Amino acid sequence: MYQPDDTDYEILRLLQRNGELTNKEIAFTIGKSIATIHERVKRLKEEKYIKRTVAILDRKKINKNLIAFSHVLLSDHAFETLNTFETEVSKFPEVMECFQMTGTFDFILRIATSDMDSYHEFYRHKLAKLPNIATVQSFFVLSETKSDTAYPL
Repeated sequence: MYQPDDTDYEILRLLQRNGELTNKEIAFTIGKSIATIHERVKRLKEEKYIKRTVAILDRKKINKNLIAFSHVLLSDHAFETLNTFETEVSKFPEVMECFQMTGTFDFILRIATSDMDSYHEFYRHKLAKLPNIATVQSFFVLSETKSDTAYPL
């Protein structure tokens, strides 16, 4: 099993902050050769330490002004019910994240829509139509203090 070393973690730290860094820029920053960086990044991708490289958009500029965290309780907890919920909710473009949870609710969804009317449409015509939903409790973001995609390494 592949075990990343300190150099790999330094590469990961840099790429988490700026996925557009070239191998040359990374090599210069950490004092390694471009070829070494190329091979290490390739390996980190092959081993799935780097899942994908994306652009993080300003949600307000693309009219996703309303963020909701919806807590979902299912009426049944059979294997097939859980799988069906996860499969179906993953198809909705409004659902940015879905987490199965311990505690009172089974799932927490992070949902992005343009406004309350759009959320209402999503809720009534998509989420509420899924089978075995007992309760949905939604909380709406008033302000965003911190939003980071980089894990501490």
